[in-house]
Amino acid sequence: MRSAEIIDRGKRVVRMEREALHETESRIDDRFARAVGILAGSTGRAIVSGVGKSGLVGRKIAATLTSTGTPATFLHPSESLHGDLGIVGASDVAILISKSGESNELVSLLEHLKRLGVKTIAIAGDMSSTLARHTDVALDGWVKEEACVHDLAPTTSTTVALALGDALAVALLEEKGFKSEDFARLHPGGALGRKLLTQVRDVMVTGNLVPVLTPESTMREAVVQLAERRGIAVIRGGDGKVAGVVTSGDLTRLMEREDNVMPIPVRTVMTTNPRIARDDELGSAVVYRMEQHGIISMPVVDESDKLVGVIHLHDLMRAGVV
Repeated sequence: MRSAEIIDRGKRVVRMEREALHETESRIDDRFARAVGILAGSTGRAIVSGVGKSGLVGRKIAATLTSTGTPATFLHPSESLHGDLGIVGASDVAILISKSGESNELVSLLEHLKRLGVKTIAIAGDMSSTLARHTDVALDGWVKEEACVHDLAPTTSTTVALALGDALAVALLEEKGFKSEDFARLHPGGALGRKLLTQVRDVMVTGNLVPVLTPESTMREAVVQLAERRGIAVIRGGDGKVAGVVTSGDLTRLMEREDNVMPIPVRTVMTTNPRIARDDELGSAVVYRMEQHGIISMPVVDESDKLVGVIHLHDLMRAGVV
């Protein structure tokens, strides 16, 4: 019985926060668009500030903005009044987070930011508060109640503030045209960097290892390539471009129809419009196409559509792309 009560408490918290997020979504309006516009038009940094739990949320928002192409830093409001305000420039945009909107430290910081001519955005739980009324744009972070049984510990309100910060960051990266390649350059370490930065040319089979045949080759020659080169043979035309492919599946189906497959020309068996990868594509994009079409390898061509290699799913897996 005790376990069931604890589970119910956990579900109640998640339910309350979910409902609060649903209400917050319904209140996103033109103010949100103006906030994104201010951030997108800034030539400086985003300066994020908050006190206590709001400060912890602010640190995460600053980190998310930075990783998605908008330089940002967290500024503690108390420290800002003792010298740290020197990091703020007139071209910066400040994001101030407060449930009450009346935090003395943030209100004092707001006054100084106004003197510097800094554009300000509030994420506030009270739209009639000092912070909401005196910033350039205020986003509504109001919540009906905290998930804490005493309605005291910041729970629902910090979830809403964090979601609004994430919404700003994602809307802003789309507004700026920030791409996965840009994200990868900011995350070069670890599995994420490998997944996003790996291009086909980094892992494809090249040179003498490419299983190449001509349209005049026979299936006898194809069988050798299929056995030695992991189930694919690429037919290259006289212009150096891909004329087709023969796979182990093609060979199996042919053997079901014909008693003697060896003298048959590959041009009568090959797939003439195979799936092809480009050498400058991201490996993750090729994996997606392989999964879509149920294949494990593709010929690779360069910018002139000339055959330069073969890419295999297993090589992409070893490179950490999958």
